Amino acid sequence: MRPLVISIGGNAIVRKGEKGSTEDELENLRLIFSELAGLITDTPVVITHGNGPTVGEILLRSELSKHRVPPLPLYMCDAHSQAEVGLLIQQTLHNELSKIGVKRQSVTLVTQVVVERNDASFSRPEKPIGLFYSEQEAERLSKEYGWQMREDSQRGYRRVVPSPLPRRVVEMDIIRALVESNIIAICGGGGGVPVVEENGILKGIDAVVDKDRTTTLIANGVSAERIINITQIDAVYLDFGGPNQRRVDIMTVEKAEEYLKRGEFQPGSMAPKVESAIEFIDAGGSEVLITSPWSIGTALSGLSGTRIIP
Repeated sequence: MRPLVISIGGNAIVRKGEKGSTEDELENLRLIFSELAGLITDTPVVITHGNGPTVGEILLRSELSKHRVPPLPLYMCDAHSQAEVGLLIQQTLHNELSKIGVKRQSVTLVTQVVVERNDASFSRPEKPIGLFYSEQEAERLSKEYGWQMREDSQRGYRRVVPSPLPRRVVEMDIIRALVESNIIAICGGGGGVPVVEENGILKGIDAVVDKDRTTTLIANGVSAERIINITQIDAVYLDFGGPNQRRVDIMTVEKAEEYLKRGEFQPGSMAPKVESAIEFIDAGGSEVLITSPWSIGTALSGLSGTRIIP
């Protein structure tokens, strides 16, 4: 049986308007896994997750307290977010599976991904992290902290940071071993901790890797059959937020490539999800389902969400 990969977006774990408390995160994860528990009773499963809101908050805490304790580099904040969100997923998985009489072990693996030091994103940051702010708040934060701010999908302004392409997952052999042992592997959190490799030596570098691109590397590495991508939007839309907004129910790879060329999907948001889905399917995957936490049930029944297929 080929593995199932479940990819949970950071904005599905901490939703717009929430403070990002542990209670908020647990409730959002409970909603997700209460719908998915029946799918993962005995299927080989890998879980990845985003960290956009969470890593932004960890970084902000570090910057606010830097007069008292040494600030954390961004790549170390990535590692913190992997452990934090991973633990919440482990607890939620245990609880939701227990409710249906299933006992399965899961483990969070702090995952490193190799990126290139000369990746173009280091000169053109575009990955949104942290909370949403009004235009006035964004201007203040930009002046106060030197942050680069950008409007994010008509939902407010967020800080943007470099998001280099992941080239290799350092712990890939461990992930395969976990899958083969029927242990649910929670890995690639927040896209992984970005590192550069020089003469066999790994060194962290400040960035946040797109989790959808890392998810595809991991999914292909374990020969997964399917990815369920859970985000804050219930499906893929054309002309998103515009007067002709319309949902796409089924999208072939050919159509997806056409829409990307037309610029239908925003960088740092839906575009990497669609690009990653194409890469996964081209490597032998059967389907990518994109949906939201509150639409999982209907999406699994084929009544909502967007399916990307060969």
